[in-house]
Amino acid sequence: MPGVLGRVLVVDDSQVIRQLIRVNLELDGFEVMTACDGAECLETVHEFRPHVITLDLAMPRMDGLATVARLRLDRGTRHIPLVLVSASAGREPPRGVDAVVSKPFEPAELVRLVGRFCAEGRRRWVQLVKPLAECGPASRTLAP
Repeated sequence: MPGVLGRVLVVDDSQVIRQLIRVNLELDGFEVMTACDGAECLETVHEFRPHVITLDLAMPRMDGLATVARLRLDRGTRHIPLVLVSASAGREPPRGVDAVVSKPFEPAELVRLVGRFCAEGRRRWVQLVKPLAECGPASRTLAP
C-alpha cells in the first residue's frame, strides 16, 4: 500500500477501543489490523508483519504480558515495538514493553507514539542497508 506510514496490529478485547485506535491510526495513514486477544495476535502477527503492536493488559485467552513474553521469545517478532494500552498498567513499562499509554488516553498521543516507533524502525533499516549498498558489487570468485 503506497504512502502507508506503517503497519500496526491493535490487540484489545474491547471492540470499541480497537475501533477507536484503528480509525485514528488509519486517518493518519497507517495500515491497521486488529485482534481481540493475545492468542489471535500470535495467529496474525507473522502474516501481517506489523511495525508496531499496541496491546491491552487484561484480555481473555491470553493476556497482554503473556503475549509480550511470547512475542519477545519469537525470533521473527522480538524486534517489534510493543505499546501497552491499558487502564491497569503503571507508568513504567513492564519487561519487554517499549511504552505504556494509560486508558483513558488521548488518541493523538497514541498516534504520535506509534508514528515515532515506525519512523525509528525505518531509520534503523536504512542504517543497516546503506552500508551494504556502499560495498559495491559482490565478487563472484572465491580467489583473493
